[in-house]
Amino acid sequence: MRDFTKELPDHTEKYIGENDLFLEIFEGENLPKGSNDRPPLLFVHGAFTGSWMWSKYIPHFIGEGWKCYVMNMRSHYKSRLMDMTKITFEDYLEDIEEVIAECGVQPIVIGFSMGGILSQKLAETVEIAGLVLIDSVISREVFEEVPYEQLDQTTPGIIMPAPVREELSSLDETADDIAFQVKYLTMESSKAFSAFVFSIEAKGISIESRSITCPCLVIKAVNSDDDDRRGKVTAEHLRAEYKELWNMTHTGLLVGQRYKESVDTIMEWLNRF
Repeated sequence: MRDFTKELPDHTEKYIGENDLFLEIFEGENLPKGSNDRPPLLFVHGAFTGSWMWSKYIPHFIGEGWKCYVMNMRSHYKSRLMDMTKITFEDYLEDIEEVIAECGVQPIVIGFSMGGILSQKLAETVEIAGLVLIDSVISREVFEEVPYEQLDQTTPGIIMPAPVREELSSLDETADDIAFQVKYLTMESSKAFSAFVFSIEAKGISIESRSITCPCLVIKAVNSDDDDRRGKVTAEHLRAEYKELWNMTHTGLLVGQRYKESVDTIMEWLNRF
């Protein structure tokens, strides 16, 4: 199996805050003139994952002169292990705020999946330079316009176990891509997960879009017209630019064979900053 974390360039690793959040900081060499004036990028991972999930992305951004902060929420990847039965959605918001404080200046936040809905909620009250959502969990407002045909039927336990990935490959992921994820996927907080899921009992996270004033970009993995509609409604809700990537999987956007289409979309948007 190819472990993409082993191919990352030398970088700074540190633990911050009382919960020992594991933070990786990447800076390229021979940076373009004026790159020091750019805001840093803060990468916020999704459920069950960690900073390792961004391993294919990071070399591209540091190669173009972007300073990258790649965080891990409490009890994820190399952050200190804590009682997952007690961790809440609000706890994760505090973790992101703590890393933003560590950045020293307002970053551009790039959030994937659960990290996307967390980043939207955070942007209601915390000043950031920009917001990029990669196949984000949708908000309550988007769900009300484009509901799912089937609601989540899972009965949450005290924790959410790591996803089982038994397939050898997917639409846009090789066996290596899937094996890489299986190596690192871990359990998730049931309380946090239940906050943003859509079920008979739960209606997701509401986002007050008028409070979000920074430039935004929405990238959506699209495999149906409803997927595309949810992406477009999310973008309209946030007054964001929108890019649909057809025939791509949720995790393939980050670690699949076509991941660079998402990277290129973000890079083009950043270059207009």
